Formats: sequence, C-alpha cells, structure tokens
Amino acid sequence: MIRFRSLKSRLLLGLSILLLVLAAVMLGLTWQVGKNMLQASNVTHLRYEANILADELTQQVENRIDALQRFSSAIGAADDAAWVQYELAKNDSLLSWFDGVVVSNEAGTIIADWPSVIGRVGLETGDSENFKMLRGTRTPYVSEPFLGRVSNEPLVVIGVPRLNGDGEFRGTVGGIVRLNSGGLFNRLAKIRLGDDGYSAIFTASGRILFHPDKTLVNTAVSSLDDHPWLDSALDGWEGDGLGNLLNGQSAYQSYSQVWPANWVVGLYLPVEQAQAPLSDFIYRLWWIWLALALLLMPLLWWLLARILSPLNRLEAQIDEVGRAERSHVNLATSMHELQEVANTFNRVEDERQQLLNNLHEREAFLDSVLNSSPEGMFVANFDGVITYMNPALLMMLDIPKETLMEAWLKQIHPDDYQGAVDLWQHSLKSGKDYIRQLRFIKSDSEILWLDIHARVVMLSQSGHSLGLVGVVKDITERRQQEALQRWEAEHDPLTGLLNRRGFLRRLDEAYADFQKTSTPSALLLFDLDHFKPINDEGGHALGDEMLRRIAQVIAWEVRRSDHVARQGGDEFGVLLPSCTLTQAQRIAESLRQAVSEVSVTHADKVYTVTLSMGVTRFNDEDDSVEDALNRADAASYEAKSRGRNDVVVSNPSEFDPMTLF
Repeated sequence: MIRFRSLKSRLLLGLSILLLVLAAVMLGLTWQVGKNMLQASNVTHLRYEANILADELTQQVENRIDALQRFSSAIGAADDAAWVQYELAKNDSLLSWFDGVVVSNEAGTIIADWPSVIGRVGLETGDSENFKMLRGTRTPYVSEPFLGRVSNEPLVVIGVPRLNGDGEFRGTVGGIVRLNSGGLFNRLAKIRLGDDGYSAIFTASGRILFHPDKTLVNTAVSSLDDHPWLDSALDGWEGDGLGNLLNGQSAYQSYSQVWPANWVVGLYLPVEQAQAPLSDFIYRLWWIWLALALLLMPLLWWLLARILSPLNRLEAQIDEVGRAERSHVNLATSMHELQEVANTFNRVEDERQQLLNNLHEREAFLDSVLNSSPEGMFVANFDGVITYMNPALLMMLDIPKETLMEAWLKQIHPDDYQGAVDLWQHSLKSGKDYIRQLRFIKSDSEILWLDIHARVVMLSQSGHSLGLVGVVKDITERRQQEALQRWEAEHDPLTGLLNRRGFLRRLDEAYADFQKTSTPSALLLFDLDHFKPINDEGGHALGDEMLRRIAQVIAWEVRRSDHVARQGGDEFGVLLPSCTLTQAQRIAESLRQAVSEVSVTHADKVYTVTLSMGVTRFNDEDDSVEDALNRADAASYEAKSRGRNDVVVSNPSEFDPMTLF
C-alpha cells in the first residue's frame, strides 16, 4: 500500500492530482463546447421544423377558408333552408376538409348542416363568439376551441361570412374541425423529436389545441409567468430559447405563428434527451482516461524512484551523522540543488557541534551554581515544562526529585492555581518576567506561601533564549506576620471585635455598594446603660469582663455576614449589609433583650446593663457615611432621653410602620 509520507509518494500523488485536474478541465471544456454546439444545432433544427409546420398549417387553414368562401359565393344570400341543404349535400367534397359544415342566417340560426345531425338545424348561435366576430369583421375567423354539444369532443369552427351583392351581412358558413381526430393536425401527430420531444398548438388566448397528452386539449396554459417564451409567442413573437415545459422539465423550445388562425406552433426537445449522446461520450472519455492513468501509475513510480535516488542517499548519510557514524555528508550527485543541501547541512552541523560544546560548558557551570545555591531555584523550557529543581527547592517543597511535574502542580492551592497557570502561559508567550505569590500545600497539609520570580535567559552572543530560570522564596512567616498586623490594626484587642478604623472601612464599602447597586444596609449604634458603676465598684477588670461577655452575646445574635465593632469604651456599632430597616429593628430588639440578660458578679453583687440603641439605614440623600452615623447617633441619644433600654429608628425619608411600635 502506498503511504503518502515520503517525497516520492507525495510527488506521485501530486502528479496524479494534476492529471485528474487536467482531465476534469478538458472534460469540462469538452462538455461546455459540446453542449453549446448541441444547443445551436438542436435549436436550428427546431426552428426549421416549427417554420415548416407553421407554413403547412397556414396552407391547410387557408385552403379550408377558400373552400368555404367558394361555397358561400355559390349559395349567395339565399335563406331557403331546403335549397341550401340541397347545395350542401351536392358539395359534400367539403367533408374532405371538415368534419361537418353548417350554414346560418343573418340572425345566427342554423338553417342547414351536412352531414345532418339531429338538433343542429334551428340551433341559435347569435350569441356565440364566432358569429359575433364574423358579423362584426365580415372576414374569415377561426373560433376558440369548445366542446361539441352532440359529440362532446373538442372542436374549432372555421367560419366565413355570407354577403349579398351590396356587401351586406346575410349569415355565415362554418366548417367544423375535430381537434382529437380531425385531419388538420395529422402532420403534427407524426412528428418525432426523439423519445420525449413533441409539438403543440396553442391559440393566442393561451388554450391548447393540440398536445400529445390528449387530456390537455382545450385547457388553458397555467401560470404563464413560469413559461416566458410561450407567453411572448402568444403575443405574436417567433423565435426559440431554453425554458421549462408544462411538467417543469427543462427543454429547448421554438415557436412560429399561424397567422390566418391566430395560432402558435411550439416544438419542444428536452435538454436531458438532447444532451444524452454528449453525456455518454464524456462518460466514455472519463473511463478511458482513468484506465490510462492506472496504466501510467507504475511507470511514474519507477521514474520518480530513479530521480529521487540521490535524495535517499542524502537521507541515509544524514541519519549516519545523527548516530555519530560519520561527521559530514559526502554526496556524489549531478543534481546541483541536492549538492547545495549537502553543503548547507555540513556547515550547519559544524556550527551545531560548536554550539553543543559551548552549551555543555554552560550547563556544567549552571548546574554547579544551582546545586550550591541556598535559594530554591528551577529551570524551565519554553514549552512550560520545568526540567530542573535544585536541592534547596526540593527540600522546601518536601517533594522527591523524581516526582512528575503534573503531580506536584496539583499541590498548588486551588484558589491560586488558575491564576498562576495563566500568568505562566503569558510569560512564556511574551518573554516577560514571571512574578507571583501563591500558596503551596505540602504533603503534611502545611501551607507555604511562596514568592516566585522567573525570567528568560538569553545567550549574549547570538541573542537566542535558552529558557526560564526562576527563584523561589518561602515567605510564609512574613505573610503570617503581615496578616496578624492587618488584623490587629482593625480589631479591638479586648473583645476581638472590629475597632473604629475597621468598622469605618466596612461602612465605606457598604456605602459604595449602596451607591452602585442600591443594596440596602442598616446601621446600629448603641452604648451601655449603667456601665460606669461596674468600673467604679468592681474595677476595670470587672468592666473588661462585662465588655467581653457583651461582645460574645452580640456576635451570637447577628448574622455571619454582619460586622460588629467596639468603637471605644462602652460604645458599639453593628453594620447589617443587605438588610432592610424592618429586619434591622427586629435584630436590634433581640440584641437589646440578649444584652439585658448578661451579668457579672462582684462582692456578692450582680451587675447588669441595658442598651440605648439608634437604628438607621443608608439614604439616597446621604452625601457620605457620616450622615448615616450622625443619624444613628442622634437616635441613640433619643433612646437615652426616653429612659434608656430602648431602640429608636431614624429614617426621615421613608415611612416605616415598624417605627410606630
């Protein structure tokens, strides 16, 4: 089996495709030229046949009109029905032209017919289209097709007027022609245009007089918009073209006019039938070419093998150089291009050997530096794979040297993993330094904070990059110290609650959310009633114990998402994010009740405190957090003025029914 991986097989494939394309182009051109020639010859033939048929029908119609006119002259303006009937019988030669002859008087009443048909004499035709045309124009006229009243067959009437010596209208003489069995269209029935070609006759009004499909006779052509050539022919045009038949099949068409009868002759030859000989010819040519191509394939394969034999030798020698079995390529060939390739390869090989020697020296130096460094260090290639980790780094991460990169990468903290990988990929693509701090989970579940800094290493002479060298530092202790300092800066050391600084920062954040998204937040401010006696009588230690117990109770009563702060002394604040004023008042009442139940004991005396609390929420009219703080603080003072142990809600811009209770 031919495998298209070698140059020889690909060249063979290319030549085969070229031959295929050339054959397709030649066959396509042959098809197009042949199709045009067939169309020209077939259209010419159809035009010739259509003209002959139109001429024959014209002659047939004119002969019949002449016969009727001679008979009309013979009977003159006579109205004697018996005598006219006698003359008709005497001129029975008219039946060679017609299937029947009728004579009417000037009122349109049939006074004689031949051959005689019961019920026809006395028939009134004055309202018929044929009679009106003859009386109006006083020239011969061929009627529209109609169904005979007696025979129930499609008929046409060729009529001439009867005129007296003064040219006055005295009646008509009409010859009846059967469309299905009359001799008028015998010539059309004998025309053969292959298996599917045919001829047809139409009236100028679009009704079918003759068609191979007898069921279509005396029917109107449907949707002339789909048959533009026929539509033009019905308007008097003569010519030919390509269009659709009544059954939707594409066909060559030719039209000619039968002027005396106002008819149109149409000849039709389906395109598929006309092009069948050409299709057979193209089909045979295709198989001839395919057989020839299959016969040429072995010859082409052998010729390509001979032509490419020097290339095979070059391939073998390059492989030997790669296995260090020879140092250079020595190719004896007359092909100039291959000799140039061999010379270029030898030059590149010399440069490669020189670079390898320099690289080995640099690698030895780099290994020595990395192994002796107390810092964690690693080397990565530009595929993103870390190829070396020094002993200090392996010890820091507590991973064996043989651990696969995919395994220890999973130990990066899940929250830091994706960001670290994305930045690593960006550094590989852009060549920029990789600087990142992340958490690493050791095998014993200890979490390390690592600071990683990696940069691209370039060769100073050629400017080529070797990869990335990175330094890793353990900053766990520093991060813990920073976290502790941040916590102490915002928390009260006595109660563990937020201090005023931490509380104000969270107030600013909640106010910013309110301005952006209208997220409601409520604010509670209160201080302790009757707290001073505890400090005065029990000392500050007892007061601190009371503050700690109250802090615990408040933290238990609010939600995990709420922020509780001791702002100083016995002043407390609670921020309730995403909380309505009604919900905030219920929470405030529960805090008031819970704090009133807290007590401390000193010298057998029980001390309790109560809350005076102000409650408010952020308003659209607030210019800053200070407006809400002032409103809550004022409500707290109002609670004290009411006798303490009370909750006052302040919301001047919106009515809240809960503030009534």
